Amino acid sequence: MSDKNDSPHEPAEYASPPCYMHEFEPGPDTAPVHKDNWPEVAGWRKVERARLIDQRLTVGADERKARSERIASALDLAIGKVGGRLISVYWPFRGEPDLRNWAVSVIARGGRIALPVVIRKAWPLEFRGWAPGDPLERGVWNILVPAHGPAVQPDVVIAPVVGFDAANYRLGYGGGFFDRTLAATPKRPLAIGIGYAESRIRTIYPQAHDIPMDAVVTDG
Repeated sequence: MSDKNDSPHEPAEYASPPCYMHEFEPGPDTAPVHKDNWPEVAGWRKVERARLIDQRLTVGADERKARSERIASALDLAIGKVGGRLISVYWPFRGEPDLRNWAVSVIARGGRIALPVVIRKAWPLEFRGWAPGDPLERGVWNILVPAHGPAVQPDVVIAPVVGFDAANYRLGYGGGFFDRTLAATPKRPLAIGIGYAESRIRTIYPQAHDIPMDAVVTDG
């Protein structure tokens, strides 16, 4: 959903802090990128984003279902007890792991579910509560979102990733919605990225506006 992403829980462990990265670190099939040159980084991200989305769209429906189930099991371990907690998930889009069955199980275990809603461009997301049977409508990118309801503040925010790196920085769709949301929230939620194992890349060339996830959960 986004491309820009912070944590009051345990700080992210950097395998290689951004300030110590090599000045030039080429990505797959792209020219070298200067990490401090935003136009170059933005261009590299666009190419890498398209490559990773094309790659995951080759996953068949049965395999995607099995891999989503493995991710859901790992997510339970990452979050722990869900009872009494408000967890924001997402409606799957363009081959993303499908966590809708897992979301229903959260409700069955005493938790609550919210979905993110894009209010307008370059603005933080709004979260609205959701349960099976609640009315949905088409939002940005034609993704289903709750049709109405008051804004809520999740305890846990689960964000799909197009790509991610060892420092848990998230490559999203380029809108910056999750980064703005995490930067603006008065009480930082636990932020978990969700993606397939092959979505891991060396670096996203993090910039000042990028906020790392607290963890990234994959099927591998």
